[in-house]
Amino acid sequence: MDNRAEVREFLISRRAKVDPKEVGLPEGTNRRVAGLRRSEVATLAGVSVEYYTKLERGAISGASPEVLHAVAKALRLNEAERAHLFDLAQAASPVARPPRRRNPKSWIPHQSLQWTLDAITVGPAFVRNGRMDLLAANALGRAFYQDAYDMPGQLPNIARFTFLDARAHNFYPDWDSFAEITVSILRTEAGRDRHNKELHDLIGELSTRNEEFRRLWGAHDVRHHGTGFKTFHHSVVGEMTLAYEGMEMESEPGLTLTIYAAEPGTPSAERMQLLASWAASADPGAPDTYRVPKAAQDGKPSKPRG
Repeated sequence: MDNRAEVREFLISRRAKVDPKEVGLPEGTNRRVAGLRRSEVATLAGVSVEYYTKLERGAISGASPEVLHAVAKALRLNEAERAHLFDLAQAASPVARPPRRRNPKSWIPHQSLQWTLDAITVGPAFVRNGRMDLLAANALGRAFYQDAYDMPGQLPNIARFTFLDARAHNFYPDWDSFAEITVSILRTEAGRDRHNKELHDLIGELSTRNEEFRRLWGAHDVRHHGTGFKTFHHSVVGEMTLAYEGMEMESEPGLTLTIYAAEPGTPSAERMQLLASWAASADPGAPDTYRVPKAAQDGKPSKPRG
């Protein structure tokens, strides 16, 4: 991945998003670009136009943290965007060390991690990398993502499932929002690790095969995905609104542990219990057993198989 092009396109895309009125500048009637001009960003950041132009052309290696903070403030970057800018600068450094990588095809969770996941019995729990491969999960996690585990010839991958499997449009009632989140996570990881061949291969595959992915990738949006609520429609138990918490793993840098939970006493909690019952009827060590009959057309939960 061309770091200079990434820097250029990211800064241009963020500059275009800033309304001049938001930073106290007149909007004017003869603006030929969306958002701020380069000269205005330079003034707001306290650097020369020539220096900011150099940065925007991708020559970010060697930029001081003070300059990067000033540019981030001028462009009104949020926390994730600011971190992405620093990641791009770090990646451009000739002495930068690449992040620790694991081969997702051969990586095996250590025994204590799997024990920890298996101890979580009231909601799906899983470990993913920045490429969104599902590397480890408890029984409920495998049952929850049973369609992703069911994609033939592929490691279970949330991004590939989202864009290349028609079942994703049923699993995610608000598919557009999930698609945007997925691409933003991949874009964030690409900025952090621009030499990750497996990640770039996945991005290339999705770009080639899905037009919506190409459009979203071109937006250069990034995000930190830590906590919130999501609604799913599972083919076994129907619709569930779940809280989620994503935590970076101290023992495995670059991996994220995510846990979903339903609010106690709600229909979603009842359906999660039903999913747990169904998952218990399958072999928890064999994800391929998570194959279910087509969901009822009325959207009612299917009965677990005994």
